[in-house]
Amino acid sequence: MGTRTRLLAVAAAAALLTPVGPAAAADPLELQGRGFGHGIGLSQHGAQRAATQGVGWKEIVRTYYPGTRLGKAGGQVAVLLSADDDGDTRVLARPGLTLRKVGTTKRWSLQRLDRRARQWRVRADDRGRSVLQARRGGAGWRTSKRFGGDAEFSARGPVTVVTPQGRTAYRGRVRSASADASGTDRDTVNRVSLEDYLRGVVPREVPALWDPDAVRAQAVAARTYAAFERGEPLAGHYQICDTDRCQVYGGASAEHPASDEAIRATRTTVLVSGGEPIFAQFSASNGGYSVAGPFDYLPAREDPWDPYTWTRTVPVADLETAFDTIGDYESIEVVERDGRGAFGGRVVRVTVTGSEGSSTVSGDTFRSRLGLPSTMFRTTDL
Repeated sequence: MGTRTRLLAVAAAAALLTPVGPAAAADPLELQGRGFGHGIGLSQHGAQRAATQGVGWKEIVRTYYPGTRLGKAGGQVAVLLSADDDGDTRVLARPGLTLRKVGTTKRWSLQRLDRRARQWRVRADDRGRSVLQARRGGAGWRTSKRFGGDAEFSARGPVTVVTPQGRTAYRGRVRSASADASGTDRDTVNRVSLEDYLRGVVPREVPALWDPDAVRAQAVAARTYAAFERGEPLAGHYQICDTDRCQVYGGASAEHPASDEAIRATRTTVLVSGGEPIFAQFSASNGGYSVAGPFDYLPAREDPWDPYTWTRTVPVADLETAFDTIGDYESIEVVERDGRGAFGGRVVRVTVTGSEGSSTVSGDTFRSRLGLPSTMFRTTDL
């Protein structure tokens, strides 16, 4: 959802509140809440509601990121393909598929090397060299090339990567990238233009058929987030990941015509502050009040557009599993809220009490252990 734990900064003002009260023994915990996610920056549900009310994408992004202006960014981005975790980089054979030795002009047409190959892969040997291998149907792998350095596949169209979880097509280049100087530990990295990268991000972050201005606002936020991350790369051989730790990225397999149009309509547009792309965090919903982020353009503020609410029934067994030192569950007590938003604000600290003692944890820990959408919640008996 566009967030990095190392930069997350939640401004929580201590406010001692009345306990929510004990639940009857063996009764499940009934909760109602607002928001979904960390609540910093743009609210996707808020943007959608604003757009359906006639608010344009420029006003939406300027409202969620106050003090910023529109700028431009292009170039490429290097994305870790986290599902490909078996050490090799495997792709399906296709017309025009080539392999290049990274850092050189040396390139091979894979059709010319083996016209009968169904799949190709690059893996590292124990000396850190790239080993190119081909497989025909169900037969074993046959080595075609061995050379020092990294290697990358490319073609005139998307390249389909085969991972332990399945198959996904990606535009740009698919690299077997060394994670360290030895070259023996490899990751699969997609090096792709920023605009093509967005085509695989935006429809994974919001429904492509939402109001066009909401999808355009998401495209600007996602493009800006990626442009910022290039200056704060996660590793030496890639800049950003493909999960909700960064932004969810599904490659060419995720593309949709409606989100493609939103990307074209905002082409190269980013939000800048001080001449640089901002850290454009976003979440599904802030529940009507955003959380302060680590920069002035990510303030805590009321959001009249965000309508998202939720309810949850938490079984006693889940509470006792999540807090396994308390014995038989008896009650919870909200000890502190941040004072901003519904119910007196997001939960900062909560105490869970049972027959053998109690456990006081942060609101984020409570939410994480029980799988709640956010920390803005209360019991339904209030």
